[in-house]
Parts: sequence; C-alpha cells; structure tokens
Amino acid sequence: MRLFILGLGYSARHFVRKFGGSFSHIAGTVRDPTARDDLAGIEVHGFSGSRPADATVGRINDADALLISIPPGSTGDPAIAALGDVLAARRRKVVYLSTIGVYGDHAGGWVDESTPPQSTLERARMRVTAEQAWTGTAQGDVAILRLAGIYGPGRNALVTLRSGTARRIIKPGQVFNRIHVDDIASAIMAAVNHNSGGTWNVCDDEPAPPQDVIAYAAQLMGVAPPDEEAFATAEMSAMARSFYASSARVSNARLKHELGVALVYPTYRLGLDALWREGDGR
Repeated sequence: MRLFILGLGYSARHFVRKFGGSFSHIAGTVRDPTARDDLAGIEVHGFSGSRPADATVGRINDADALLISIPPGSTGDPAIAALGDVLAARRRKVVYLSTIGVYGDHAGGWVDESTPPQSTLERARMRVTAEQAWTGTAQGDVAILRLAGIYGPGRNALVTLRSGTARRIIKPGQVFNRIHVDDIASAIMAAVNHNSGGTWNVCDDEPAPPQDVIAYAAQLMGVAPPDEEAFATAEMSAMARSFYASSARVSNARLKHELGVALVYPTYRLGLDALWREGDGR
C-alpha cells in the first residue's frame, strides 16, 4: 500500500515512525522541504497551497491511502482547492485529522459523534466545513478523526514545567480532553484498515482540569507546581483564552468499539509516567 501525507506535522511524523513499515512507499508534503531534516524514509514534496509540481500530483495519483493533516483556512481546505480533480480521480482510503473543538461548549457534559457541532469559534467552524468537503470530494472511504489536545515526546507538561512556561489557570468547571500521539498513530492505522468511512473521536478516557495535569507533572519531577491563577484575571492571549470558551467531556467509546483501538495511555497520568521514564522534562 502506498501512502501520501498532506501535511507532515507532529502527529503524521509520529505515525510514520510507528507504522511506516506497513506501507510500500510513503510520500508527503511540507511547506519548505529544504528546511526539514527529520523526515527520513519519507519522499518529501513542497506544498504551500497552490497547485504543486507534476511529480507531487503523480505521487498523489498513485497513492492507495491519503492522510490529511493540513488545517483549513478562511477560504476552505487548501488541498481540495488545489487538488480537487486529482482527489476525485480514483477510489482510495482517506483519513482526515480534525478536532474535537467542533463540538463547542457543553458546560462539562458528555458528547459523542452523534452530537451536532456547535462551536462558535471560527476555526472550529472551518474544520466542520473541511470535514464536509473531504467527505463530499474524495473518492473512497473517508475517515474523520477528531483529535483531542495532543501530547507526546517533546510536547507535554513535563517540558513546559522544565522550560518555565507551564501555568495553572483555574476556571471552575473547566475540563479538557487529551490524547497521546502514540494512540493517535494507532487510531490512524485502524482507520486505514477499517472497511468503511466514518467519524471517530480520538481522546483518552479521562477528561480533566488542565491544572491537574500540571500538578501531576510537577509531582513526577519533584518540583513545586506554578502558582494558581484565576482565569478571569490571568494575562492570556486571545488565542489561549479562546480554548477555555468550551468545556466538554468527549466519549471515545466508538473509537474502541468500531475501530478496535486499545489505548496505550488511557489517562494523562499513564502518559506522563511513560514520558518521564523516557527522559522528557529532565
């Protein structure tokens, strides 16, 4: 099976490291191929939103599966805009990485894939539009994976504590959902192998207040956690503050039952324990 990845971001690169041996050939895109030296084993192509070179189009035509991790913009999904005719040319498996942010605020209540998206944030609405575009444009089975907050090697509370950038922002009732990048990789592989398309939430078993994650990481490191800050008065960028506009507990039952994904890190504590043992935050 030949795989083409549109957008070699953190999750996509980790997927290749974990499951690259399952494919006979892997190619993918970055904005500037000359600036990347961490993509061994991947045939790298440039893509910045306009129609790519013929060689890139040829590789996409040849691919049996597509993994899409490019975020949409104000004018829609850039890959569909530039490559719509190519994407519609043959049947194949398509896996689109979206976000649980599409659900919006549910005051900490539970949501699942049957819950209609209701986010008031423009970036989340663009995601819903992109999901619909991929489902309607691609020939073949389209798997929509709605990812929770991503953490993993080099990108976690241990690292932010060590760097001095971790904060404990307290907003009563606020919970976030998260997922270890290893479990994202397993979800992608399961979606590639699944016999049909669909939508699945990719998150762990335990939505939790963000300050609890920082406190647990500090306990592992044997350091004092940062002081608590009230959300109402904390100095934050507009983007950072917007993440606190939504609070929902997202169910992963369908991911387990339909795709058969067994989470390696079903809680943030297990994920941070492993990362600490592997040397993150030291």
